Amino acid sequence: MARSVKPEPGAAVALAEAGLVADAVRVLARDGCVAVPTETVWGLAASASSAAAVEGIRAWKGRADDQPISVLVSAPSRLAEYGFEVGPLARALIEEFWPGPLTLVLPCRSAFAPGVARADGSVGVRCSPHVGVAVLVAAAEASGLGPLTATSCNRSGEPPAQTEAEARALCAAAPGPFVIEAGANDAGGAEPSTVLDVVAEPARILREGGVTAAMLRPFIEMSQKTSAGDPSGSPEGERTG
Repeated sequence: MARSVKPEPGAAVALAEAGLVADAVRVLARDGCVAVPTETVWGLAASASSAAAVEGIRAWKGRADDQPISVLVSAPSRLAEYGFEVGPLARALIEEFWPGPLTLVLPCRSAFAPGVARADGSVGVRCSPHVGVAVLVAAAEASGLGPLTATSCNRSGEPPAQTEAEARALCAAAPGPFVIEAGANDAGGAEPSTVLDVVAEPARILREGGVTAAMLRPFIEMSQKTSAGDPSGSPEGERTG
């Protein structure tokens, strides 16, 4: 069973006061990579606008160049700033499921580092409720380094780090990612994020995770009805979870 993420009161303040976030932001500013806990597993964060940083992640993970990398934002209000186009379906899903384990593949006008976007220019994006990564993303954005990459902390083909101890063991060999100190706010162990391609018509689930197909179906069906000129229907009566 997944462990819910319930940070201790004042966890965000404690992280900042300990200088842990400042240290991580300095690493990001040098085109480095930071291992950070999320509500699912440990992830690897780097500035999505830095070609050197994104290439560094690919090289460390052994990840193929044709696999796009999704990004993290601190809040939905950041999407327009980064060039994301948010239509009615995406807006409804964001209101219902963010922050949470739902990655939305959206059209994007911004030019991030090579390898972040798909061939059609769309980019996967989500907002995490975990205090560790949320504080880091917000600090990076305040420093002009956002958004950050959202990829799991693992070598390609191997399972991702589930705990701080696993992340430190994995990143120990130099040069490895900087590992932020999680303390009581380790990774939450929840299911991986669901990835929904909102660019496709109709929207298509690329990976099912914490937000199930049954939870998404009413929203997708309502969107199809609206596109067809049928204003009837609402997901309100069919939501689950």
